[in-house]
Amino acid sequence: MTATTSSRPARGTLSVQSVRMPGSIALCCAWIAIVVTIGITARWCAPYDYTHQDPLARFARPLASLAHLLGTDYLGRDVVSNLMIATQTTLMIALIGSIVCAFIGTSLGLLSAHFGGWIDNAVMGFADAMAAVPFIIVALSVLAFFGSSPLLFVFLVGFASWERYARLTRGLVISAKEEGYAEAARIVGVPPMRIYLRHMLPNIAGPLIVQFTVNFPEIILLESGLSFLGLGIQPPETSLGLMVADGRSYLAIAWWLAAFPGAVIVLTTLSISLLGDYLRDRLDARLL
Repeated sequence: MTATTSSRPARGTLSVQSVRMPGSIALCCAWIAIVVTIGITARWCAPYDYTHQDPLARFARPLASLAHLLGTDYLGRDVVSNLMIATQTTLMIALIGSIVCAFIGTSLGLLSAHFGGWIDNAVMGFADAMAAVPFIIVALSVLAFFGSSPLLFVFLVGFASWERYARLTRGLVISAKEEGYAEAARIVGVPPMRIYLRHMLPNIAGPLIVQFTVNFPEIILLESGLSFLGLGIQPPETSLGLMVADGRSYLAIAWWLAAFPGAVIVLTTLSISLLGDYLRDRLDARLL
């Protein structure tokens, strides 16, 4: 009797199918790479100065000439150049805001899990209060009272959704304490700060990275919404939300002024969101 070989892969090995990236995620990564490249090189690769005006070329349609592939706006400014600089501005605000948000939320989550007691109750109570109020209302109130300055705007955007990082970090640290390696390090005399930075944070980094990819497109939408309402980036600077706001008055005669920056916002946020879902499925051990 001949032995039959099993088609199941050997234990401890990964099949090619299990590590293959889906085509949709590959397209998302390609789009994100294109947007990031444009954001980094916009100042050098833009065909025109984004503030350059040419009244004789107002409302040139897309593909009407090689000089302005995506047309021009109501002042004769090149849409491609404005779109590249606007993408750079929006990505810079979203990146800095996401980093500030992650730092604030992770730090407060660590403090809450470490000290417990009234500090834990105060941090979590403040997080619940922030989650109960739509952040757009808080942002509108602060910007209307203090005025819109670039520095205030960036840090205000970075204050959005910190409570998610705080809750996630607190839960992950409490779970990590139950595993025993943190207590073992404390018994041998390792300082608490080193335990958190050298032992705990690397072990809980996966869910925090996924949260970062979820928070990043939300901050892009928040910046775009505030700029659309006139409380974000102010002229002569530009951003994707400000381009959509400028183009809404000319939708009937120049649809491309709002369509192209709107498409960049939609495709970028969708790509990052899908990539975040994919990373969550790959990094969350409970889903493997």
